Amino acid sequence: MRVPMLYNDNKKGLQLMNISSPISNQPPMRELNVSNDLLDDRQALNAAWERDGYWFFRDVLDQASVSRLRGVYMDLLDELGVTQKDDAEALYSGKSLEGFPFRMEPLVEREIWRPFVQEPPIHAFFQRLLDDQPFWIPTVEYRATPPTAERKPSRLDYLHQDGFYNVGIPFLICWIPLSVISDEIGGLVLAEGMHKGPYLHDVNTPPLFPIPNGSVPDHAWRRTTYRPGDVLLMHINTPHSGLANYSDRFRLSMDIRIMGASGHTPIIGTLTALSSSSVSVVGDDGRTGTFVVDTQTYCRGIDGKKVPLDEIPQRMKAGDSAIVAFSDGHATLIRPPH
Repeated sequence: MRVPMLYNDNKKGLQLMNISSPISNQPPMRELNVSNDLLDDRQALNAAWERDGYWFFRDVLDQASVSRLRGVYMDLLDELGVTQKDDAEALYSGKSLEGFPFRMEPLVEREIWRPFVQEPPIHAFFQRLLDDQPFWIPTVEYRATPPTAERKPSRLDYLHQDGFYNVGIPFLICWIPLSVISDEIGGLVLAEGMHKGPYLHDVNTPPLFPIPNGSVPDHAWRRTTYRPGDVLLMHINTPHSGLANYSDRFRLSMDIRIMGASGHTPIIGTLTALSSSSVSVVGDDGRTGTFVVDTQTYCRGIDGKKVPLDEIPQRMKAGDSAIVAFSDGHATLIRPPH
């Protein structure tokens, strides 16, 4: 087995070092259930979703489309000098990662998800899966996660349930691997069947309300070796996390949110007015609305933290881009698109 070359963060910069310790700081993982044989059986798909809280499909996304998306990542990583763009394995070059855009801001600005989901075979797959026109929520994470030498007590990097932070938007989380992601490289792990329970987040620890350690039993954890062409869709309340990358290469993936266009979709557009008691928005699709804001509204800042009610007018303002979810005249969520 090849010993990975990883980086160590210190005040002098990031330096290569050898790591050969076994992966011992993560719970045991069982394989994900594969749903390919359920694709055109709506009843069976619904039953699997209700039972597991996710669908995992092998090799269903058009390889050429995925390759083009991956190529945009690799062009950026090559420009930064941390990989070579023609390297199929995205091996880390060892260059210091000081100043590295861990949130992949250049890709965020370019909104590279849009041409990807508009590719005819990609659109056709999701239309087939949803039995509806896809409605994409522009909350996208572009991940080019470098290897790390750090060994924290837990390998889970951020255990959470999206529904806790996105009240009122019944989207599906859509996670797309852009490279082979083995256990050593990490990738996404989820807690099977735990979407039906209560939120695990500690409401007494604002502003991020983390999930306490030990909230997920070991038997619930699932993952697999992911490959380009695969796609994992999760229930909004399924607990999940990334795993720290213990390999010698970058982990490449994109996650985005999707729902059927005929469902109760949020308004995505521009705020026209905002106070601690109401919000008005005009949508990119022409929809408009004014909604009550109160203590039940989750106003989410760009850092993911909940904004206190009295600080909302200072943190967001008319003219800002926003996603507004609503129910019965009440704003359940106000958040920036990214």
